[in-house]
Amino acid sequence: MNGDPEARPPRGGRRRFLAGCVGASAAALLPSGSLLASGRAPTLRIQRLAWAGIRLQLPQATLFIDPLVNPDAWGTALGDRLVPVDDSVGETSVLITHTHSDHFDAHAVADALGRGGVLAYPAGTQPLPMPAGARARPSALWEPQLLGDFTATPVPASDGYGDTQVSWVVAAGGRRIFHGGDTLWHGHWWRIGRQLGPFDAVFLPINGARFGWRQPVSGQPGVLTPEQAVAAATILGARTLVPIHYGITGMKEYVEADDAPGRLREAAHERSMDVQQVAPGDWVAWRP
Repeated sequence: MNGDPEARPPRGGRRRFLAGCVGASAAALLPSGSLLASGRAPTLRIQRLAWAGIRLQLPQATLFIDPLVNPDAWGTALGDRLVPVDDSVGETSVLITHTHSDHFDAHAVADALGRGGVLAYPAGTQPLPMPAGARARPSALWEPQLLGDFTATPVPASDGYGDTQVSWVVAAGGRRIFHGGDTLWHGHWWRIGRQLGPFDAVFLPINGARFGWRQPVSGQPGVLTPEQAVAAATILGARTLVPIHYGITGMKEYVEADDAPGRLREAAHERSMDVQQVAPGDWVAWRP
């Protein structure tokens, strides 16, 4: 029998069925680049926020992933501009990848959902405090969440501490994007790429951080390194890799890889991967 367990006959199950449906519907409904080929401008815009956050903007709807506005999350160690998120347009939703304070910022979620909306998060976690007016949406792996004009699907990720974490695949406005939170390397990239790719853009952490807060210290990166981010983007079938989750300095217990952006560009050049480094507050430029 083929050594790849995913090549074996399926045994059924609701989640396996849903995962297949998600992949099939994404491929059928959102062919990558189809809007550009038809001459119509894409409607989805994406703004990079501080640290790992992004804003996805449609004409009448907004979706945030891991927004961060609280200066206490990293203090002076993070040089990113903190981009306000209280100016969303239309129906608004927030996704978080996990409940660590630099990815679930209750201040940012409360600002974004000031007029109400959905907060979607990994099933099995409980982000607290839950902002007033937010509608909680615990989300199981591979089960698509319909959030107005967005479809968001949580997919496997691996946290540096072993805590529950997901990555998010979002389809909207004729585009598919992937957001990796602060995942480290894992073996799910191929399945995600086959079932939900290719992607117009992937937002991946690149700082390869080594942690000293938990003992004994491993000395191993708990976040994707620049080279691993390029490898993941390649497997996912990304047109463009946008680096996130980097820029911490001056901390003894949290040490980033040296020159992560430079190493990313070098690794991407070797694999002919397009990299777009976007400053917080700026918007992604879609590649033709």
